[in-house]
Amino acid sequence: MIAVIDYDAGNIRSVEHALAALGLPAVLTRDPDVIRKADKVILPGVGAFGDAMEKLNTYGLTGVIKEVVAAGKPFLGICLGMQLLFDSGEESPGAKGLSLLPGRILRIPEGDGLKIPHIGWNDLAFPKKSRLFEGIPEGSYVYFVHSYYLKADRIEDVAATTQYGVEIHAAVEQGNVFGCQFHPEKSGDVGLAILRNFGNL
Repeated sequence: MIAVIDYDAGNIRSVEHALAALGLPAVLTRDPDVIRKADKVILPGVGAFGDAMEKLNTYGLTGVIKEVVAAGKPFLGICLGMQLLFDSGEESPGAKGLSLLPGRILRIPEGDGLKIPHIGWNDLAFPKKSRLFEGIPEGSYVYFVHSYYLKADRIEDVAATTQYGVEIHAAVEQGNVFGCQFHPEKSGDVGLAILRNFGNL
């Protein structure tokens, strides 16, 4: 069973629906005991870095997230959920992330006629082999909605990149911790294949 963490962030139901379409048993929850008992955990979300961390702390979820990661359970952050895996975000100075992986969340620089937020389809490059992208061709397109992007401290954590004015670390994989800046649940067949890969870990 996959626990999808509900912490009042946007775009959580669409992840639940995508998992149901794949036949992957999932429950939307903020109950720490349910999260602990799950085989895998997903932290989705759209919103602001600082607000999201405040909600995770208010609901007592920060500790249980670190607990399930330390226990080796596959853990996937999506969009804002991926950003929260890291140390800090420019959007919310002073707010501390989960620090499960080292890196910072920076604002996409303006220029070259690029619109911020970045909304649309971009292709992925794969700097390393990743279980999340097993069977998915390099150059596949996925759907992004974001104004901030990850700059990981360790290139070995980066599973996929894309370009939007700067190189964006679009996905990460380190041990049992995974993250996608894009929305697999809104990325058609490619996105469903990514979620299926996670569900099959």
